[in-house]
Amino acid sequence: MLIFLRIIFCFLLTVLPAVAMAESPSSTSVGRTSAGHPNILILMAEDMSARVGAFGDEVAVTPNIDQLAKQGVRYPNTFTAAGVCAPSRAAHIMGMHQISFGGQHMRTSGGPLGGYKAVPPPNVKAYPELLRAAGYYTWTDRKLDYQFSSVFSGSGPFTIWDRDGAAEDDWRNRQPGQPFYGLVNFNVTHESGVFTPLGHWPNSFTHFVMQVMRAITLPSVPEGEPVKPSQVIVPPYYPDTAAVRSDMVRHYNNITVMDEQVGEVLAQLEADGLADSTIVIWTTDHGDGLPRAKRDLFDLGIKVPMVIRWPEAFRPEGVAANGIDTRMVSFVDFAPTLLKLAGVVTPKYLQGQDFVNDEPREFIYASRDRIDEVPDRQRAVRDNRYKYIRSWLPEQPGGHHLAYRDNMDMMTDMWEMLEAGQLSFVQRQWFEAPGEERLFDLQEDPFELNNLAADPAYRNTLERMRAALVDWQSEVEDWSEQSEAEMVAGFQPNGEVQQTQAPTIAFRYGQLLLTCATEGASLGYRINGGEWRLYNGPVAIAASVEIEAKAVRYGWDESDSLTQTAP
Repeated sequence: MLIFLRIIFCFLLTVLPAVAMAESPSSTSVGRTSAGHPNILILMAEDMSARVGAFGDEVAVTPNIDQLAKQGVRYPNTFTAAGVCAPSRAAHIMGMHQISFGGQHMRTSGGPLGGYKAVPPPNVKAYPELLRAAGYYTWTDRKLDYQFSSVFSGSGPFTIWDRDGAAEDDWRNRQPGQPFYGLVNFNVTHESGVFTPLGHWPNSFTHFVMQVMRAITLPSVPEGEPVKPSQVIVPPYYPDTAAVRSDMVRHYNNITVMDEQVGEVLAQLEADGLADSTIVIWTTDHGDGLPRAKRDLFDLGIKVPMVIRWPEAFRPEGVAANGIDTRMVSFVDFAPTLLKLAGVVTPKYLQGQDFVNDEPREFIYASRDRIDEVPDRQRAVRDNRYKYIRSWLPEQPGGHHLAYRDNMDMMTDMWEMLEAGQLSFVQRQWFEAPGEERLFDLQEDPFELNNLAADPAYRNTLERMRAALVDWQSEVEDWSEQSEAEMVAGFQPNGEVQQTQAPTIAFRYGQLLLTCATEGASLGYRINGGEWRLYNGPVAIAASVEIEAKAVRYGWDESDSLTQTAP
């Protein structure tokens, strides 16, 4: 059965791209971009901490990323705004903490209340749309997951990307000399790649299909290659069992496959003559897709590796190849940094800072809210040495039952050992109530196992970190001050998703003019049924062409499309 499904999948991979290519532009564009505007390429793996040779992991087999690090700069103190994908991706794409626009719960397109979309303030735009408005060609692949979209392409605002979803979409589809911004995701390292194929899912058709698709889409790695179970270093918070080693090995071997995929993209970039004009950023969307990492606010969940390869033409002053920059970087810093590098004015609503030119951060912040079916609310602040975590549900442990995570073989082992009293004191901690406050000395306790909040010797540190969190909360609106149900009711009055009003099309002196009565709506148009373009002001239009236009406010349904012929 599995072999048959793999054959079908390979057939689809062969046929569908060919169909899509038949509709793609016949011309391609390679070579240097226009002077002064760097290309920007983000390569984002999923569910992975710093299990990379260049970051000191002697078990990892990652030659391509290691080589990229030699050519670039390692940023070992990079942090996501959440320890789980959708809230983290929402913060990255918006340059705002997910708690400040209703994107904090995992995930908005599913959950106990049913699906909904976060509705950011009307003036707020994803930073790739701002790059697109400034003339960049923007594209991504199938993974969106922004909280005001669903997980996959075609579900988010159509104005963010020139293209999303097709396997062949990349820089080659842009206009000659046009700078590009691309976001490529590598899902082979996702948590579900650790699950035993077709094992342990609840007996439902949906979960069965999801697991079958995971089994046929993930590249298979021969058991024990290139990493063997005996090589794995089991951390103290896991029991050293065969299942734990097996799951960790599978994670490492998926990382090797991801590294190969990264190498293929970099080779194509080089072959197209774009390596010397493209800022390449490799990172991950949050920490390891393993227990006590993904979803939690420990460094295992929010601290991620990042490498930036700076071309000579755009290399910041004082930055050398094969270097290490130890400053703290938050995912909300991507937007202001990349916009400034591209010469785009940064909006005032952005909550990050330029990590190239601004003074290094004193603190980073992260949040945890509802995780699938389990409610929670935690906020964290971290400096170069200490981490403070405040819990609004102090009895809710991170090690709770979770239908998705419990499919992992190592979780089965841990639950059975917990019930049998076979876990050590350190291994039990994750399954116990965390209390209202936690304070960790990351220099002495990198695994965050020793809570110092009640230690009188650390009272000054506790008060300083507590005050830092309070200050941040006074600056950043936190939508979890209300219940999720109340928040959704505000997004969807009378239980209905709002629809963007249709734009008004006008022509004046040979120019197309679009307006929309919906505050904050982004507008797009296309000519004679061609590609959708972002409307950013009056556009010169030839006579007699057919114009189709529509609009969308983030989190709302798109407007109806209107069509009109230019006079």
